[in-house]
Amino acid sequence: MRRPVAAVLCALVLAGCGLGSGGTVPLQVGPGSITPHPALEGVKITVGSKEYTEQVILGYILEFTLAAAGADVRDLSGIVGSRSTRGAQLSGQVDVAYEFTGNAWINYLGHEKPIPDSRAQFEAVRDEDLARNGMVWLDPAPMDDTYALAASRPVVEATGVRTLSQYAELVKTNPAAARTCVDTEFRARQDGYPGMAAAYGFDPARAQTPILQVGIIYQATADGTQCDFGEVFTTDGRISALDLVVLTDDKQFFAHYNPSVTMKQEFFDAHPEIAEVTAPVTAALTNDVIIELNKQVDVEGRDPSVVARDWMVDRGFITAR
Repeated sequence: MRRPVAAVLCALVLAGCGLGSGGTVPLQVGPGSITPHPALEGVKITVGSKEYTEQVILGYILEFTLAAAGADVRDLSGIVGSRSTRGAQLSGQVDVAYEFTGNAWINYLGHEKPIPDSRAQFEAVRDEDLARNGMVWLDPAPMDDTYALAASRPVVEATGVRTLSQYAELVKTNPAAARTCVDTEFRARQDGYPGMAAAYGFDPARAQTPILQVGIIYQATADGTQCDFGEVFTTDGRISALDLVVLTDDKQFFAHYNPSVTMKQEFFDAHPEIAEVTAPVTAALTNDVIIELNKQVDVEGRDPSVVARDWMVDRGFITAR
């Protein structure tokens, strides 16, 4: 999901992005079903995440998991862009982070076509990223957050467009009716608009594609004033809150985006217990779960650290302090 590569590209030197050693975890938590692990007691672990809602939530979930296991966790959530976050991991500024399989396959490993089966996609990423970059991928979550296009119900009823094939035909025949709000990265990425246009056989230059910030696109699409269609992420809680209709990806172009805890091989070798500690939490991250958590932040305005903690407390993983 989704996966913006640097909305604002930072300098090649990561210090230019303002990345330091990280801050303290925003909320104190105690053990639940996750109990202190002797091998992780006091181990310094910096957890990173990208800057958008879902990634920040996942970052806090990972921080609370490791803190409950006894680690000395540092918070480096909210890094701007995938490539900056990835660079921070490769350089050792970030020790662990949730990353998405489809993002790595296309944007880090350079493949143009996703693998249709989500497990096969994960295994291909896991094996190639380890061999090429020394990155370890733990078993992924069941949630699958991918790109999509959506429209309001009035637009769907007026155009009859419910699939991406029908959308492509509309771009060809009546491009003025296919104004599509996108962010800068989706407009440029090969797993975004250009790749989708190639897969569905239309010229992306024919469509009007106003560029907006990701968070604004949902409301603009629902209002139908700035755009008829909009780029969305399938696990975003605003889809249901705004009654948007997600167009069916009938050619299955968009890649699977299952999140996995990732880290450098040497860090994993030093602390293999992280796999055991994080596995039950990752396994509990379904689409229904993350949609609800995203909705609490983006629609209800709750703090993402509180949302992440409360979910983990409700599931019995941790206790609040």
